[in-house]
Amino acid sequence: MTFSLYKKHSAPDTTIFTHMSQLAQTHQAINLAQGFPDFPLDNRLGSLLQEAVIQGYNQYAPMIGLYDLRCAISKYFEKKYHLIVNEDTEISICPGATYAIYVALSALLQVGDEAIILEPAYDSYIPNIELNGAIPVPVKLDPTSFLPDWEAIKKAITPKTKVIIVNTPHNPTGTVWSAEDVANLADLVKDTAITIVSDEVYESLVFDQVLHQPLLQHQALRERTIAVYSFGKTFHNTGWKIGFCVAAPALTQAFRKIHQYIAFSVNSCSQYALAQYMIEKKYHWDAASILQHKRDYFLEQLKDTPLIALSPARASYFQLVSYQGLSELPDKAFAEWLTTHIGVASIPISAFYQSAYDQKILRFCFAKQTATLDAAITRLKNF
Repeated sequence: MTFSLYKKHSAPDTTIFTHMSQLAQTHQAINLAQGFPDFPLDNRLGSLLQEAVIQGYNQYAPMIGLYDLRCAISKYFEKKYHLIVNEDTEISICPGATYAIYVALSALLQVGDEAIILEPAYDSYIPNIELNGAIPVPVKLDPTSFLPDWEAIKKAITPKTKVIIVNTPHNPTGTVWSAEDVANLADLVKDTAITIVSDEVYESLVFDQVLHQPLLQHQALRERTIAVYSFGKTFHNTGWKIGFCVAAPALTQAFRKIHQYIAFSVNSCSQYALAQYMIEKKYHWDAASILQHKRDYFLEQLKDTPLIALSPARASYFQLVSYQGLSELPDKAFAEWLTTHIGVASIPISAFYQSAYDQKILRFCFAKQTATLDAAITRLKNF
């Protein structure tokens, strides 16, 4: 008898990030594909992690997260967004934002439900929806601005629609929703039972004095949104794999009912370090200015290459770049060629669409040391 396993989702067996990073390693290419910084985190944050071990934070943390860290998050939201969130009933610490998105969808979706995603979309959304027996319904963002097409979203809603996944600031395009966009979403769902999963992991990395608009600030969305955040993106420590979610008490309770039986709790030492760091910094850090400088530097250097940068990213780690007119290769094939022949790895944007929609656009990560960016630009100039 042949042993076989049921395929649980429609996504590729290996993510595009793993594929391109492995290709970069094999060909000794500079990896501007995967979204992780190659510069060190603040020494103080590292020393606080060591301090946590000495102080005895070596056992299980509470399921919902250390109290000090939840309080620090609550104060941060009040200070930055004038948003009151309760540290006990509305904040949950998670082992990474991707995990939190999965748990949120598990809490909200039943078999046969539909969940709308806005493409290009982070590649975990579709498998996370399908793993819960639900049906992903992709709706393309405007292909020029990468902002929501509200008429198209409205047409995609059916009686089976239970969730809309929102991502602002956006990966991979770096766009940021306006207050008008948030209001449009609120109007769209006001007479429905639709819940929002809001992926806001880049909220602290917004540039050019653009303001991030948390969905939880909108009163009509406050009770129907699970918002997901990432410490890794804010503090350049993606390997710590810690995020958190914020939601009204009823949604938080539903979230925790799933969370407690999967991960239960999150690394205690990292939670201690993050809490103390946030308190010491008084909720001020320069992550956005550091990354905006890197974005500007990368854009300026790109001018000396054949590649054409699209509109400057308003947030995130990433800049979109067009190779239109340079090659007729599909974007995945071109990204692979660029990695193997030129020595610079990127991510093809078609990987963020269920239909592999090809616009001859690549995503480059600029969250790198200047030396890394310089080396990549030197290689891109040569081709």
